[in-house]
Formats: sequence, structure tokens, C-alpha cells
Amino acid sequence: MEFLTAGESHGEALNGIISDYPSGVPVDISFINNELERRQKGFGRGNRMSIEKDSIKLLSGVRKGKSTGSPIAFLIYNKDWKNWKDKVEKEENLLDPRPGHADLTGILKYRLESIRDVIERSSARETAARVATGAFAKLILRSLGIFLISYVNRVGDIMFSKKIGIENKFNPLVNPKDKAIFKKIESSSLRCPDDKITALMIDLINKTSEQGDTLGGSFRLFATGLVPGLGSYIQWDKRIDSRIAAALYSIPSVKAVGFGTIFSSKSLKGTDYHDEIYYDIHSGFYRKTNNAGGIEGGMTNGEMIDIEVILKPIPTTKIGLKTVNIKTKMESVSLKERSDICAVPSAAVIGEAVLAIELLNSVQEKFGKDSFAEMTENYENYRKYLRIINNPRKN
Repeated sequence: MEFLTAGESHGEALNGIISDYPSGVPVDISFINNELERRQKGFGRGNRMSIEKDSIKLLSGVRKGKSTGSPIAFLIYNKDWKNWKDKVEKEENLLDPRPGHADLTGILKYRLESIRDVIERSSARETAARVATGAFAKLILRSLGIFLISYVNRVGDIMFSKKIGIENKFNPLVNPKDKAIFKKIESSSLRCPDDKITALMIDLINKTSEQGDTLGGSFRLFATGLVPGLGSYIQWDKRIDSRIAAALYSIPSVKAVGFGTIFSSKSLKGTDYHDEIYYDIHSGFYRKTNNAGGIEGGMTNGEMIDIEVILKPIPTTKIGLKTVNIKTKMESVSLKERSDICAVPSAAVIGEAVLAIELLNSVQEKFGKDSFAEMTENYENYRKYLRIINNPRKN
């Protein structure tokens, strides 16, 4: 599945085109719109989220509720466009670039006259189109028993480090315990599953907002129900962890991506870190640990994908940062445009989307990309093969 997005932060609409999406997939528009709504939530978001009510308008590639195999085109209208269209056209050139943003490098690279032309496309608003694209990917993954979930484990210096029971067979559609975990996360204003930690995070965000500053943090991201063998070791660009990491790094503000326990491991001795392999006649091959985060040798190993993603603070602060005016070369204060105080919960939802896209790409590479029916047939044949390998006496 390939995709392109276009559109600007205060343009009339964002749009996306998805190609090589298999035919025959039931397309649930309400599910896609719900994913867009999830992206907009989170304590610490800016006022714009009270203006925008994102929803998708399909233009092509779906007929009678199912994908046709043709390119899917969609729009997400920006309601705030009406409030900004005159301002953007009439404002004087903006020449005070924000440290930590694309402003200065962008204006130099493209020989622009105002950082407005950089701001409009480099804005994280673009990620709404990627969340919609990721929702299309999720529709297929869910039908294969693959589920994605995320939660916030850090805002500023407030940490949540407990385990919450997410395991490789996590399925909120079937298992009551998993459904309860999912609801707990989704009902939290910061996507944190602990009420006390959430309260501390909210207090910190409020204090930081009063100071005119912003906060970074981190989130945990999981994918469950995966078969071993997605991705490959035969070429560098086929390694699934490199693809996933690249997709996550493309989210604005992401500065570090770690698989499994690599960030928290006290010892990096091989005998302590690597996940030893066991066999049981009932379970087949299995591991007692998942320090690798479900990926070995550039391939899924059948365990749960477990990733931690760290985000820097948002560059647009109310009090501004020291900078230099591009034209006068005089010391100045960076642009103080409307922005979020903390966007970690939103980034977690975006993380799910980009992970879903990369997982579907690997699924399609192995099991076919033209037809949903063909893909599922090939997928089930592979699962049957794995059952035979795992337990030949039962087959």
C-alpha cells in the first residue's frame, strides 16, 4: 500500500491518495472517523481542536461499502480555513524562525520569502491524513486478528512504568479483560491507564502552560496477534524494524524509537537481554521474555511488537525563544503562533496509524496485495503451515 498526502495547516482541506489497497475490503467510514477523533483528543491540545471536527470524504476507490482495488482518494476539510484564508494571504512576511522547527532550514532550502510557506506544510496538521490512511490499514489488520494499542507513559518528568497486562493475544473485541484495558486508556484525557499519574501529568501541563512553555514525553506502542516472518533480512530496506522506525521518526517531534526493553535494560549482556527459545507441545515455539520487542533479524518473530517512542517538547512556545531575524540578522524572539502545550497523546494515536501502514505493507508483500480474499486465503495457509511446524503430531 502506497500513499501520498497533500494540503496545508490552514488550507481548505487535507487530502490523500492510497494505491495498491486490495479489493473487497469492507470500508467502515465510522471507524475511520473515530480514528480521526482519537487523534484530536488529549489534555494539553491547543484551541484548534475545539474548532476542527475531522471526518473523511471519500472521492474514489470504494463502491457499495467495499474497496474496488482502484486508488482511494479522500478529503479532510479544515474548518479553521475560513478564519485564516485572508490572514494568510495578507500578512507580512514572517521572518523570525522557531528553534526546533523547520522554519529556518525550510526557507533556505526552498528560497521562500516567509516562513509561513514552511509552517503550513511542516505542521503536524498533516498527520490527520496519515491517521485516515492508517485506519484503512487497520481495517485489514483487525480482520486478520492483528490489533494495535498505545498509551502515554511519560509527560515531562512524570513517569508511568507499571505493566498493564497487554499480551500477545490481546483482542479487545473478544476478551473482556483486554476490552477493559482498552476502555481505560481511551477514557483517559492523556491516554495514561493510571488515574493518579494522569492527575500529576495534568497538573504539570497546567503549570507549564502558565509559564508559557511546552512539554515532551513518550508513549508505548504495541501490535499483537502477528505471525512470524513479516519483513526480511535479505536486504536492508526490507527489514521491518527499519521501516517502522522510519515511519515513527516521520511524526513531528519524535526524537527516539526503541524496540522492546532497550531503553530500560540495566544490563546489555547477551545472556541477560536476548529472549531464549522454548518449546511446548501445546504452545509450540515460545519465549518467556520479549526484550527484543517482537522483532529479530528484521522480521517479526511471532511475539508482540513493543515500542517506546520519545518526543521532544513542541517548538512553538508562548514566551518565545531566542532567534535571529532572517532579513535584518538582528536578535529577535521566535514566532508565538497558537499551538499545543503537550501533544504526546495525539502522537500515540498517530504512532498506531503509521505502524499499521508498515505492518500492512509487510502483510501484502508476503500474502498478496490485489484482493482481500486472496490475501486472507494465503494468510490462513501460512498459519496452517506454522501449526504443522509447531506441532506436527497434532496435524
